[in-house]
Order: sequence, then structure tokens, then C-alpha cells
Amino acid sequence: MSTTQSERLRGLLEPLIAARDLDLEEIEVTPAGKRRVLRIVVDSDEGVQLDECAALSREASQILDDSDVMGGAPYTLEVTSPGADRPLTELRHYRRAVGRLIKAQLHEGGELVARITAVDDSGLDLEVPGVKGRKPTARRVSFDEIAKARVELEFNRKSDKRDAQHDEKIDENKEEA
Repeated sequence: MSTTQSERLRGLLEPLIAARDLDLEEIEVTPAGKRRVLRIVVDSDEGVQLDECAALSREASQILDDSDVMGGAPYTLEVTSPGADRPLTELRHYRRAVGRLIKAQLHEGGELVARITAVDDSGLDLEVPGVKGRKPTARRVSFDEIAKARVELEFNRKSDKRDAQHDEKIDENKEEA
């Protein structure tokens, strides 16, 4: 995708996405046979529901049809949220991952697996799990020490306060509906 097309797509879609209180994470156009796929990745602090992606897809489709930014060749539009294993690259990604286990590659070499306990503008407060029954330890890591990081998927995680608060929020939303 040319920089011009990328900039035009971003300029066209960003206001629509921002109006829904979502963040535009990525725009990608890839060839798929005789067609192209336009993938729009959005996220928010509360996550993105399927209904939200569907509504955004309909609105984006109308805006794209009314413009010439995609040219005349056919394309398929996909609106999605980032995968659970997406890279953490922005401050907001780390903030959204508070309470989650991450795996970070450090610039100095080595790898760190730890739970994010807090995030500020300069780095992360982490809880590094103890080894062989030892207690976890606290560690501070600045963003400039991190080469790359991802959330680690946990299938057998024990419930904690954050999970309980999240479950309460879901229950409140069900009652309102």
C-alpha cells in the first residue's frame, strides 16, 4: 500500500473510528487473488465487541464507497480487534494489559516473563513470579529497556480482584440490557 493511500485511508477513517471512542491500531491492504483485503484493526480500553465491529464495518463501507481512495479494483473490508497475542507497542497497550502476564525481550538480552502491576509514562512495574515455591518479586522496567513484548495467554490463571471487578462490570451491563 502506498504511503499516500495509507494516509488517505487513515484520514478518511480515523474520525469515524474516534467518534465511536475507538483507537485505530492498524490499516492494512493486502492482495488476495483478483481482489484486495482492507483490514482495519480497532481497539479500546474496554475491548471491542462483535456488534461494534459490524456497525463500524457498515459505516466504513459507506464512506469508502463514497470516496475513490480504494480505486476501482474490488476489495473485501474486514473490521477487527487485535488478537490476544498482538505486540505491545504503545503506552495504551501496556495500560490495557495491567494485571496480565507478559513476555518481554530486553535490549540487554534475555527474556522476562512477569505480570504488569502498574504503568506510567516511563515504564512498567512488574511482579516476577517466584521460582520453585518462592514468593514473587517486584521489578521496574523502563520502556527503553524493552525490545518487544506480548501478552502471554493464560489458560489456568487463578481469579484475582481485577477479574472480579471485570465480572461485576459484565453483570451490570447485563442488568442494564
